Amino acid sequence: MLRIDPSFRSLVLALVLTVLSGCASMGDLGISNLVDMMSNKEEVEVDEEEIAALKAAPEIPQLWHYSMSESKVAVFSPVYENGAIYVADAKGMLARLNPDTGKEIWQIKTRHRFAGGVGAGQGMLLVGTFKGEVLAFDDRGDELWKVRVTSEVLSPPQADNDVVVVRSGDGRIFGLDAADGTRKWIYQGPTPALTIRNYASVLITRGAVFAGLAGGKLVAMNLFNGNVGWESTVAQPRGVTELERMTDIVGLPVIDDQQVCAVAYNGRIGCFDMMDGSQIWARDASSNAGLTMDGNNVYVSEDRGAVVAYDKRSGAMMWKQAKLGSRKLSAPLLVRGGLLAVGDADGNVTLLRRHDGSVIARAATDGSAILSSPGYLPDGFVVQTSKGGVYAFAVQ
Repeated sequence: MLRIDPSFRSLVLALVLTVLSGCASMGDLGISNLVDMMSNKEEVEVDEEEIAALKAAPEIPQLWHYSMSESKVAVFSPVYENGAIYVADAKGMLARLNPDTGKEIWQIKTRHRFAGGVGAGQGMLLVGTFKGEVLAFDDRGDELWKVRVTSEVLSPPQADNDVVVVRSGDGRIFGLDAADGTRKWIYQGPTPALTIRNYASVLITRGAVFAGLAGGKLVAMNLFNGNVGWESTVAQPRGVTELERMTDIVGLPVIDDQQVCAVAYNGRIGCFDMMDGSQIWARDASSNAGLTMDGNNVYVSEDRGAVVAYDKRSGAMMWKQAKLGSRKLSAPLLVRGGLLAVGDADGNVTLLRRHDGSVIARAATDGSAILSSPGYLPDGFVVQTSKGGVYAFAVQ
């Protein structure tokens, strides 16, 4: 269950539900089907009083709105990098926007079908396609290189320390040379017969790569050679059918100076020692969205439309906010003022107080799903809907 590479410890110290049979591509499934299937365990009853309370909440100030094309399959998310916002869409458009005004600085139209949001790092913008291509651009929109991996690239590639890390739809993780895309290493973990279509990227920090995997595994790898430092179990499969036994980690792990935390669908939330992967605490939970963490708590968007705060040292539940009017939430984002921002399947964004989960403000977009976590802005946050609407909001 737990494998530890001594060299990894030194490195850290120094620094659908969708069926995937083998390597089959599932690019023809619609986003609406994925939302329904991933949230159908038990419907949340939304009464008139709850809806009235949400409508009465103060409105979050909208800064600007920008339009991209609709996506029926891929999940897109904007990224803030070096004072600019970068966005992509399913038709292969990549654009740079002014984060204060939303004004388009440049736009390029490629001949590719992008399959996920924009990744950034090393002075590059990184986008993947349904054909397994990874494309690197500079901040002017000029293509630097293009390589192909083994399957569709659904999540934003990440880059650090001259290495680009890409996860493909067949469960592999690749380390590429940031200079030209040459393959440096590849990780292939065990893939269950039935998995959830995963749009989460990987977390890179201190020369290590942390990734949540199908089957409830959390793995830590050396960024430079792909060697596994440790592998721990967040959740064990339970149940009789393959559907019941799915325990995939489909959100991005979160980390602080000592521990890394992850949550599995139909399983548990847990925090582990960053050095050796030993479990610090775990609680029963289920999420197909993800989580975030501050100095006090871990905040997770759980199934059935609840945001729950757990004490990050003990795992004790601190509060639960289940009256947000939707069965399907995005992962939460930490924003200024001690608040959390979370999107939902109806295109709403809500601000919650971190200390008690109370609703502070709320805003609507275009009525289509916000499936990825809101993106960071210096004075607020930005979301991208499945209809292609990019909306920036201010947080006072």
